[in-house]
Amino acid sequence: MSEFEPIRIANGPLSLEVLPYGVTIHRFLVKVGDHTHDIVIGPEDPSGHKTQKYTNSIVGRYANRIPVGTHTLERGKYTSTFAARANETPRVSLHGGPVAWDAVSWAKVNEPSLLTKAEVEKLKSLDPASYAVFRLTSANGDQGYPGKLTAETVLALVKPEGEGSLGAVAIVYRAKLDDEATVTPVNLTQHWGFNLNASLPSHDLTVKTQTLNLEADHLVVRDSDNFSKGFADTTQDAVHNHNRKVIGENYPEAGYDDYYLLKQGAPSSAPTRVDKAAFTPELDLLSDIIKPTYSRSVGELASSASGLKVSFDSNQHGLMVYTNGLSSASKGARKHAHGGSGISNHGDSYGPGDAVFIEFHHPLHAFLDPKNKDGEDTLLTSDEVYHNFVRASISLSK
Repeated sequence: MSEFEPIRIANGPLSLEVLPYGVTIHRFLVKVGDHTHDIVIGPEDPSGHKTQKYTNSIVGRYANRIPVGTHTLERGKYTSTFAARANETPRVSLHGGPVAWDAVSWAKVNEPSLLTKAEVEKLKSLDPASYAVFRLTSANGDQGYPGKLTAETVLALVKPEGEGSLGAVAIVYRAKLDDEATVTPVNLTQHWGFNLNASLPSHDLTVKTQTLNLEADHLVVRDSDNFSKGFADTTQDAVHNHNRKVIGENYPEAGYDDYYLLKQGAPSSAPTRVDKAAFTPELDLLSDIIKPTYSRSVGELASSASGLKVSFDSNQHGLMVYTNGLSSASKGARKHAHGGSGISNHGDSYGPGDAVFIEFHHPLHAFLDPKNKDGEDTLLTSDEVYHNFVRASISLSK
């Protein structure tokens, strides 16, 4: 199978086309009556994701930015060193390094190795057409990261239940070090860019008329390299208090490219790491994520024009909100479904403000902050299994 050959999963009104290349969601289709919306941006040709990087792909081993150089890692009784490699600038390692998990082919597998027996049984009770599992083995030293790491990504579509529900997509990330007595940074996310109006007959590309709600109360203050300098309260901030705020209201000049910390108690209580001793055949963290009836939400994106709403939940402590400010309509391609020619570099691609990327992950380079030592430091030891999920529930907005 080609790494750019879409794998389709479907359940009721929802379907995804997923590429083995970077576990990239090429299309996220939502059928409402006789009309089908594709609610993520991207190229028409799946191979276009090779140059339109970070468009609906996974990001790993580590999301966002890390200072280039050698870092000493310590968690519990384990230590190692990590040599972060430059790719964004000579001082910045972005999204896992020069050739990271977004830019390699993942294997589609039928038998997950990082789910428990109970979780495998739950997954296999679903319609086989509604889910897919992908696996990647990252070698010791890959992009400078220590330890051989096996990762699996589960994508499952949940059937609709209840008035206005159109179903949900659940993404579960698992990872485990295959090397003994070591520690490595892991902080995964789906770097997906949404536009709930682009498939309307008007092909309205701006997301500035769409509404964003976040259960967040702080954002990261960043330096000139976009590294974290700490957190600032957003509760009285007209720009960054996304309390059912229309995105375009008090819109910053360069758009949004900000990390928001969720309120204490807002993220799911599901663990982000599981001790191997507790990772028993009976453990089941999956059932709660893929159940049809689901009320938790830490964020919502809604459009009055399309009538669509996406409600998000995650066990991660925050999220990036990025409104595509570094893009240019002259580069890349835009999907036919969004009114584009589908031709790369044709001048009709996506520009700033044409998407909102909503990327759930733990805080920026958390392992470098001494306050996080042996806490939520985004480090994984040989004695632990990494567990990260995001659920996006689709409904008709009221």
